[in-house]
Amino acid sequence: MSWALFIDESGQDQRQSPYEVLAGIAIEDRALWRLIRELSDAQEEIFGLRLFEAYGSEAKAQKLLKKKVFTHAAQMPPFPPDQRRTLACEILQDGTAVSRDRLTALAQAKLAYVERALDLSQKAGARAFASIVPQAAPRPAGGMLRKDYAYLFERFFYFLNGFDEDPMGYVVFDELDKSASHILLNQVAEYFLKTKKGQTRSRLIIPEPFFVHSDLTTMVQVADLIAYILSWGVRLKGMNAPHRAELDALSRKVMRLRFTQHTPGGYTNYGFKIINDLRAAAHK
Repeated sequence: MSWALFIDESGQDQRQSPYEVLAGIAIEDRALWRLIRELSDAQEEIFGLRLFEAYGSEAKAQKLLKKKVFTHAAQMPPFPPDQRRTLACEILQDGTAVSRDRLTALAQAKLAYVERALDLSQKAGARAFASIVPQAAPRPAGGMLRKDYAYLFERFFYFLNGFDEDPMGYVVFDELDKSASHILLNQVAEYFLKTKKGQTRSRLIIPEPFFVHSDLTTMVQVADLIAYILSWGVRLKGMNAPHRAELDALSRKVMRLRFTQHTPGGYTNYGFKIINDLRAAAHK
């Protein structure tokens, strides 16, 4: 048995997003392909086609969940699923075929798909992890692996270590440009091979991550949805930035996916970690 951790991020541009979030969703190998097929079928059922066919690229959470989508979705009563699919498919196939009905149906379809994606992930036994960083948090100059990555790996290790059979985990990143991917690859290798904590965690996590095109990787898209909802909607203790109330229902679904572990010593490990300072102790 092994578990894949698919990772994506939200708010890395440090502009509008209230929090910078590095999120991962873990799924067991034997459930992975079934979940991917179910998500693909859900897109066909809700939109009448795959989102990649419609947009020619990954359907980012920013496109599916921006404020205007909620405004459009609420401007008319919910369409029956068949009519919603027909209208949404028409505007996706022909962007000039704009009408109030089609815009509303497409917005309702987007929200229905995100809800379905989170529900299917929970049903498949997936678990969510995230490092949440306030935009004002101090950041290191560079070099070593950032704390948000290290904490994400730590939580994933706690999760894997909770099984009696010690399953292996592997990490799948959204591909960056080649130079950035090489930098991250080297930092991850340094962490797992040259730090004590990393060496301990390499017992259960394969130290060399995989890089994939998120346009073609369904589970990275789900990680992107989780990261966006955490940044804009979820508010844990210590997260004081304003949130978007229209995301509350989806935020509750993300929270149900969060990894939670009660240890024999009476501690509780949570899959979501708020990091107020990304610098290592030596650089503060």
